[in-house]
Amino acid sequence: MNEIKEFATSDLALAGYLKLRGLELVRIDRSTPRRAVFYFNDSLDVVEHLAIEFANSDFRKYDAEVRALKKLIHR
Repeated sequence: MNEIKEFATSDLALAGYLKLRGLELVRIDRSTPRRAVFYFNDSLDVVEHLAIEFANSDFRKYDAEVRALKKLIHR
């Protein structure tokens, strides 16, 4: 029996990157106000590699710049 291995993250940028790389979004837990947890199917055991790839990517740098700009707007 193939059991689905899940990876959970509340990091919106990482979740977006995992979707971009083709991982299946299994569900979203919205039980905590103002915080969502994204669950991905990691049956192929690739999330750890993709998370490291994300940390070193221009995608992460772009996300950091967008967050910095939002802080300037909402001062």
